[in-house]
Amino acid sequence: MFSLHVDTARTWRGGQHQVLLTVLGLRRRGHRAALAARPQGELYRRAPDDADRYALAPRAEADLHAAWKLARLLRGDAPDVIHVHDAHGVAVAALARWLSRVASPLIASRRVDFHIRGNAFSRWKYDQVDRFICASSAIRDMLVADGVPRERTMVVYEGIDIERIERAPPLDVHREFGFPAGCRVAGNVAALVPHKGQRHLIDAAARLVRDVPDARVLIVGGGELEGELRHQIRRLHLEAHVVLTGFRSDIPSLLQGLDLFVMSSVTEGLGTSVLDAMAAGLAVVGTRAGGIPESVVDGETGLLAPPRDAPALARAMAELLRDTPRRRVFGAAGRRRAHAVFSAERMVEETAAAHAAIADAGRAAHGAPGR
Repeated sequence: MFSLHVDTARTWRGGQHQVLLTVLGLRRRGHRAALAARPQGELYRRAPDDADRYALAPRAEADLHAAWKLARLLRGDAPDVIHVHDAHGVAVAALARWLSRVASPLIASRRVDFHIRGNAFSRWKYDQVDRFICASSAIRDMLVADGVPRERTMVVYEGIDIERIERAPPLDVHREFGFPAGCRVAGNVAALVPHKGQRHLIDAAARLVRDVPDARVLIVGGGELEGELRHQIRRLHLEAHVVLTGFRSDIPSLLQGLDLFVMSSVTEGLGTSVLDAMAAGLAVVGTRAGGIPESVVDGETGLLAPPRDAPALARAMAELLRDTPRRRVFGAAGRRRAHAVFSAERMVEETAAAHAAIADAGRAAHGAPGR
C-alpha cells in the first residue's frame, strides 16, 4: 500500500505530531508512506530525510503553482490513496488530483471541531474528499450536521507514543519553577489561542487559591494570547500561583512532575495533550467540549466541567487536588484507558485498514485491478 500524506501547516502542534506518528508507523508495518510538507516546518525537519519526503509550500489555499508541483508527483508515481492532514492541504491536493487526472482516492483527516465554512470554494474542496477520517465522534457528528454524508465519514481516535511518556524521567517542577516544596501543581499544555480557553483557566485559578492556597498552575505553550494572559495574571494578582512557561520540549518529563492535568478548551477535537496526561498517570479535569468526553470518563479518569465555566472548573480542580487517593485512582484508570484506546499502534493499524478499504473501493469504482 502506497499512501501520500500532505500537511501544509506552518507550525508544530498535535496534528503534525499525529502525521509523523502515522507516517512512521505505516512504514514500520511495511507500507510505503510518503510525506509532502513545508520545507521550513518542524514536521518536514523531523521526518526521515529520504526519497519519500517532498517539499510543498503553498502560498495560499488555492496555490496553482503548488498544485502543479504536487500534480507532477502524482503523475509520476500515483499513490493508492492521498491522505491530507490539514484544511489548506485539502484544496491543494484536490486541485493537484484534478490537474493530474490521477484517480487516487482523497482522504482528509479532521482533528478540529470547527464547522466547515459555507463559501463556494470550501464546499467545492470538501466535495472532492472521498472519505473523512475524524479524530472523534464529536467531529464526525459536526461534519454530518454540516451536510457531509455520514457514509463518507469514519472515526479513528488519535494515538500517542505511550512508551515515550512512561519512560521519561520526572521533572522536579517545584525546583524548576521555584514553587514551595510540597505544594500541589496542576498543569495545562496547549497553544495559547482562544479556543483552548486558558483565560477561563486563569479565572478558575483565582478561585482555586481561595480553597487550596498552596495550589500552583502551569500553563505550557506559546501563542498569540501570551501577552493578554500575562496581563490577566497580573490583574488578578496571581503571579505567585500561575506561571506561563512558554514552549517546552520536555513535555513527557513535565507531565510526570504534575499532580493534576487541566484542559480548559472551549472547542476541542479530541485533545492529544489530554491523552499524554492520561498515559503519564494523571487525573484530568477537562471541559465537555468536542471530543474531550470521549477521552476523559467523568468520575472514572477525571472530572468534567462545562466550557467557559470558571467556577465549575475551579471546584473540580480543588476537589481532586485535596483528595490524593481519588486523584491516584483516576490517574491509574486513565493510564489503563490510554493503553487500551489511544495507543499510536492502534491508530496506525486502523488508519492502514482504512487506506486499504478506501483504495479497494476506489479501484472497484474505476474498474481497476488491485495492487
